[in-house]
Amino acid sequence: MQFVSAFAVYFVIWWITLFAILPIGMKTQAEVEEVVPGSVESAPARFRGGRVVFWTTLVSGLIFGGWYAASTWFGIGIDSLPNIVPKFD
Repeated sequence: MQFVSAFAVYFVIWWITLFAILPIGMKTQAEVEEVVPGSVESAPARFRGGRVVFWTTLVSGLIFGGWYAASTWFGIGIDSLPNIVPKFD
């Protein structure tokens, strides 16, 4: 697999993982009872961008590693899906 293709797959996995990890551990301003005037109550009370980026990179790296191992060493890819999914008549 070429570097650009691998990077593109990792990039897509990273963005999907970002939106899965983003709400984990978030507390809203309403939960903390410190609503800033002019903002929505559901806005984050304290955004921790560094922590979110770290966990997103770690989890997406594990997912990408699993995908890379499955596609490179075991030969499982998009073309294998028709053989994995059962046929319904």
